[in-house]
Amino acid sequence: MDKVKLYLDKIKKFIRVDKIKKILFGRNLSDGLILRSIVYLLLISIGFVYLYPMLYMLSYSFMKPQDITNPMVIWVPTELYFENFNKAIITLKYFETLLSSLTITLVPAIIQTIVCSLIGYGFARYNFPLKKTLLFLVLVTFIVPIQVYTIPRYVMFHQFGILETALSIIIPSIFGQGVNSAIFILIFYQFFRIIPNAFFEAAEIEGAGDYKIFFKIAVPLAIPSYITSFLFGFVWYWNETYISSLFLGQDFQSLQIKLAYFVSQFAASYPNEEAQRLNEGIRLAATLLIILPMLLVYFIMQRYFIEGVEKSGIAGE
Repeated sequence: MDKVKLYLDKIKKFIRVDKIKKILFGRNLSDGLILRSIVYLLLISIGFVYLYPMLYMLSYSFMKPQDITNPMVIWVPTELYFENFNKAIITLKYFETLLSSLTITLVPAIIQTIVCSLIGYGFARYNFPLKKTLLFLVLVTFIVPIQVYTIPRYVMFHQFGILETALSIIIPSIFGQGVNSAIFILIFYQFFRIIPNAFFEAAEIEGAGDYKIFFKIAVPLAIPSYITSFLFGFVWYWNETYISSLFLGQDFQSLQIKLAYFVSQFAASYPNEEAQRLNEGIRLAATLLIILPMLLVYFIMQRYFIEGVEKSGIAGE
């Protein structure tokens, strides 16, 4: 009997150890508690790195100067202080400047998306001499630094009389030479190539021409790619300050350029408020107002954006 009890105790211990191993490591080391804890820890860490600046900006933009200088006030303001946003709007001339910013971001992003889709469709669907060479040259334009051709473009725009106007940003997008246009051409080229030829052959049998095939078959299927390209283009144009400051001059300033000179502009708007000049809350409120349009566009089109990234095969941009 003692031997049987001893044997049963060993079996129980083995079963307990085996259960503990399954809980900790899982069956294939992929569903265990340890691995899941590591994955969740990494995700939380990465999420914190991305969310911390946003939470910091959101918290301090609602703080009074007294709260910011008070070491006892951390993260949570004593009261919601909306005057920071009011002063930021006045300093930035927000609504007037927002309209100017949309003119040089939204308009070229839409035009660039349409033009790049036509170029990508042409490379994907038609065969013509030097096709691979031309496609290679298009992709090279993404590799070449923008500083290389900025001066010749500046001289050309000056000769055409479009310097320091919105046309200096819009016209390159019309000819497929906007900000990172090569990437969008590659997106559409890759997407249109994977569409089965049976769709196009069936349309040709029915008597559809090239334009009808493009607008009735290719465009509806490529809607996710259109949305992806538009969002990337909108964000890149929105964040572009080098080209804007060079081609637009001082009279046509975007919100990003206004933010760069925020301290001096704030001092000019409120010359008698010396203590407010270094108010971090107003600067953070201005920053929040500037990124607000991008956040709204992304939240509205998030589902289509993710679908477009998956179907177009791009990542890490």
